[in-house]
Amino acid sequence: MTEHIARHGLSTGPEAQQFAEQVTQHLTEEIDDLEESAAVIDSTFGTAVMALRAQCVIDPRAAAVETWYAAVNAMQLGSALFAVTGVSEGTVECRINRKMRTLPAVGPLSTADAGTWLNAFWLAVICREQQRMTQLCEIPLERLRAPEGEYDEYIYHWVDTLQTYWLRRPGLVEKLTDALRMSDPAVAQVAPPDLLQGLLYPPINLFYHFVTGDEAGFSPALEEALKLHRAYWTLSEDREADIDGSIALGPLAIACLAYDAKFPIEVESDYVPKHLLQHGWLGEFPT
Repeated sequence: MTEHIARHGLSTGPEAQQFAEQVTQHLTEEIDDLEESAAVIDSTFGTAVMALRAQCVIDPRAAAVETWYAAVNAMQLGSALFAVTGVSEGTVECRINRKMRTLPAVGPLSTADAGTWLNAFWLAVICREQQRMTQLCEIPLERLRAPEGEYDEYIYHWVDTLQTYWLRRPGLVEKLTDALRMSDPAVAQVAPPDLLQGLLYPPINLFYHFVTGDEAGFSPALEEALKLHRAYWTLSEDREADIDGSIALGPLAIACLAYDAKFPIEVESDYVPKHLLQHGWLGEFPT
């Protein structure tokens, strides 16, 4: 029996449509400016993720091609961010918004950190961009370290776990165990408990069920992750109106891995848009 997890009450009226169009237009302008200077590519990536979330508010099943364009743009910018911050001289060729672009190197950027890496990796997984997943996983962990006190240490174990899984390196079980243990609210010191419980821990738990081949336990874990996501984004009126809660990016990405591995996905929700989960637009145009 398929469980349905309803998305909380985000407004989907004309104002939401207008907002999505405005963010997309602004993003297009920002992308065009990158060839002059990529120094604020982190901000452009943030705009792209916002555009995807805004599009998913008005198209919760991701049935429109515009939503897939939004996902691809965000994925391409996430990859480009780490490409231009990985070199300090010259230029980098990147496909963004349906054409190849020559971006100037930026060199190290403080925002090209583990948290940003996770979003970039999730988007590459959702778009089934295996080459970009590999490129992201080959980034040394030390390059992703933020200033002390910005993240709990668990996040580096989590990134290391994902890189180890995708590149088939040894020690996956030990690294995943460390990520699970150190993301416990009793251990973590930086992230607030509600953020840990609602958004940060569930993808790790869901990945555990996936990587151990627990098909029977995967859908219940996904259901729990989406209920925790909804609980987090409905804790206050401000959160409830925030489009950041429109999709559950981490759980969606891991559900994509499970779907492609032929796991039965017995949960439906606008938090994990159907046509992104089932890659309905895959191969329709170059990514």
